[in-house]
Amino acid sequence: MSVMAVVHRHSELPGEPYDLWMRDELTDILDLPHDGTRAEIIGGEIVVAPGPKLAHSLIVSDIHEAIAVAKAADSEFRWLCVQTQDLNLSDIHDGYIPDLCVLDRDIARQARRDDVHKLLPHQLALAVEVTSPSTAAEDRQPGARRVRPSKWNGYARVGIEYYLIADRDPKVAAATLFTVPDRESGTYRESVTWKFGETIDLPDPFGVSIRTDEWTPWE
Repeated sequence: MSVMAVVHRHSELPGEPYDLWMRDELTDILDLPHDGTRAEIIGGEIVVAPGPKLAHSLIVSDIHEAIAVAKAADSEFRWLCVQTQDLNLSDIHDGYIPDLCVLDRDIARQARRDDVHKLLPHQLALAVEVTSPSTAAEDRQPGARRVRPSKWNGYARVGIEYYLIADRDPKVAAATLFTVPDRESGTYRESVTWKFGETIDLPDPFGVSIRTDEWTPWE
């Protein structure tokens, strides 16, 4: 069973959650297993989620592969991907681990030379998240009952221009691309949605089509 743990009592930790995450100490302090379990800071809270199931990972791979194929076919194509890379949202003291980060190749090349450990928002062109039962509420645009900001708010707050979420909830089964972030309100102003089975057409500056024929909701 997938579970999510949120640590509310920050006073029990030997420091602020964000600072511990930045120093790569949080996982050891929480005594988390080294099996793909992730610890992130979302809306100022520690959120722990288990490693993803295969169907989740294959969706990430499908997106990654579509961008890699476009890169291989066009020497002028600007974009490349990295999976499960730490993203330091320093402006709001959050720390995420997106399922997939899409970067401009020149920015990626410079980050490699600088031996960057955690990406910063200005280095990221597109963030991708695939939902699971344990993370869906953290990834989505928050509903009226949610008090704490979600990643949707965080990505907008730090100015990530494009946020793609593949929502495997059987009630949704769709991918949505959010655009035009409003940093002041922490919201996205525009979006476009594709049901599973339809082809995602990422707009310029990406210009990539992603088939979703084999994407399935979780059970």
